[in-house]
Amino acid sequence: MTAPVMLVAAGSRSIGAAIARKAADDGYDVAINFVSNREAAEGVAEYVRGKGRKAALIQADMSKDDEIRKMFAEFDQHFDRLDCLVYNAGGAGGKGSPLADVPTETLRKAHDLNALGAHFCAAEAIRRMSTKNGGDGGNIVFITSRSAEYGNPGLAVWYASTKRAQEVLATALSKEVAEDGIRVNAVSPGPIHTDANDPNVWPERINWIPMRRFGKPPEVANAVLFLASPEASFITGVILNVSGGR
Repeated sequence: MTAPVMLVAAGSRSIGAAIARKAADDGYDVAINFVSNREAAEGVAEYVRGKGRKAALIQADMSKDDEIRKMFAEFDQHFDRLDCLVYNAGGAGGKGSPLADVPTETLRKAHDLNALGAHFCAAEAIRRMSTKNGGDGGNIVFITSRSAEYGNPGLAVWYASTKRAQEVLATALSKEVAEDGIRVNAVSPGPIHTDANDPNVWPERINWIPMRRFGKPPEVANAVLFLASPEASFITGVILNVSGGR
């Protein structure tokens, strides 16, 4: 039987790497997208191959539509099917600040990466998955942020608004492609211990979390793989919080 295939946009580090590893644990072949850290991506690919699964590394910047198209073209050279797209790419585009102080280029970069990149990737995935186009159906999972609800006031409200755009995309698109055999959901992490969100650097953030601890990347990965699994076959258009109650 042919193994299912997952493409993880931004899959070389932290949450993305945990998703790629969990996918391999669950029997997926995995395409691992990265921007610049090939060494980290190679480490994830080594894990995937160690599980007896196929891994492909694809370098591309998710804030650029031409690179997204090239990523999918390269993906097609490695795999003849796509069962799950996980759009994990995201960022504030620059330093945090009040909105009145943010440079235009920072706003544009965040919008291109968080909002437009998600749209472009979803469109490419649909073309490959849609049963109306001869595909077998599939899943799209966006990794958003609890910032989409709480807003990041004074720090990066534009990041929150672009992550909210991903959530709107997930709920709206789930209706548009339901008859194409495609389910679309989102996972919304709260504070997760990553390089960019280190509790040793930001100890005050523990006060945001009712469970009084930061989450771990594998806890986000578990939610993603559940939503992509047959156990979630009647679930689409949901935003699943993985946030310790935040």
